[in-house]
Amino acid sequence: MSPSRKTDSHASIAADRVPAYSWYALVVLTFVYVLNFLDRTLIYILFTPIKKEMVFSDLELALLGSTSFVIFYTLLGIPFGRLADRVVRKNMIAGGLAVWSLFSGLTGFAKGFWTMFFCRLMVGVGEATLGPAALSLLSDYFPPRMRATVQGVYSSGIAIGSGLAFFLGGWIGQTFGWRWAFYFLGFPGLALAIVVFFLREQQRGRTETASVHFSSKDWKILFSSVPLRYLYLGYGLFGIASNNLGIWVPSFFVRVHGMSLSTIGMVAGTLSIVVGVPVTILGGYMSDRFRRFGKGGRMMFSAGLAIASVPLWLVLLFNNNLIVLLLLNSVLFGLALMWLGPAAADVHDVAGPHLRGLGIGIYFSTVNIFAYGIGSPLIGKLSDKLGVSVTPGVMRYSLLVCPVACVLSAMLLWRGSRALQLQRKAEQLKI
Repeated sequence: MSPSRKTDSHASIAADRVPAYSWYALVVLTFVYVLNFLDRTLIYILFTPIKKEMVFSDLELALLGSTSFVIFYTLLGIPFGRLADRVVRKNMIAGGLAVWSLFSGLTGFAKGFWTMFFCRLMVGVGEATLGPAALSLLSDYFPPRMRATVQGVYSSGIAIGSGLAFFLGGWIGQTFGWRWAFYFLGFPGLALAIVVFFLREQQRGRTETASVHFSSKDWKILFSSVPLRYLYLGYGLFGIASNNLGIWVPSFFVRVHGMSLSTIGMVAGTLSIVVGVPVTILGGYMSDRFRRFGKGGRMMFSAGLAIASVPLWLVLLFNNNLIVLLLLNSVLFGLALMWLGPAAADVHDVAGPHLRGLGIGIYFSTVNIFAYGIGSPLIGKLSDKLGVSVTPGVMRYSLLVCPVACVLSAMLLWRGSRALQLQRKAEQLKI
């Protein structure tokens, strides 16, 4: 090997090396995501005591648990994504964290539906800042070869945050009352916002190896990209099943199978952490391995997860053996988290360094419109129409929305995988 080639090889290895500070930033941002999902999902485990005190219908609970949150989370997802491509991202994250932590804590002071609705709305405003900025920042901390794996580690914050929300929220709600759960678990995020503010910002695109990228002026391409259309819609539908596993299934176990709130909290919390964390990271790692077989490998991996979820949902809804149900719930929960790393990684690969924030903003907005804006209220409305207050067992039928969404998701993600493969072939022909 010539001296120049040796120099190039050593330079490439050095550029691909991951500094210790990148791992520190990953830990901090993952912890932020833990609080993000803790504050987002805390209300779900508290549905029963809130309903009892406030005399809310299931539809009102759905509006509080999902619609109130998703209104601004969705509306601001795209503009905040655009903003993340232009501003100092760590400052954007710190500001959003302070806002959602404050209003999560203030939810405990709510005296009626609209006060609680406003607090949840503001939680959504704050949380809308995180995804586009944090995922974009992480792609500049780590090289592309690790992208889905790193996004998987970051996304494990969903499992930890949801687990802590169910475990601590269930225990605090049962012991001290539902209001104290918001006080104890909401306000501490204000301190973490200071830590985030002092993170180092990274130069955009510093880890990229590809030679062609879109500029920030090419934002319209994201709306016309065929692979991205399939990705957004496919993961949006998968999000209906995945998110409502946490939103409505705890109430399903309480109503249909007579489990206590504290038991559900303990089981769901343990499940989220023990199962959720490793499978989310594993999902990112495995999808990176699938990516080696072709550009559409990650979406093909997720399509398999979606179709595998269908029979598990059907057994979960129509089986009465609690041991079987808990085992199935564990597997379903794992499948519901494994697609998070590959989804974000594919968005970043297609969008490039200057459109990552916007691409992720569109992705989050789409998934949350489907999951929180459509899926959750639809299930709540169906439950009310079927008479769940009189006959709790009819909730089995309203939750059939979830396996149907999984079938449609698998079809769209498979098509998206094919579209990415064709796009890759077209790029090679141009070269």
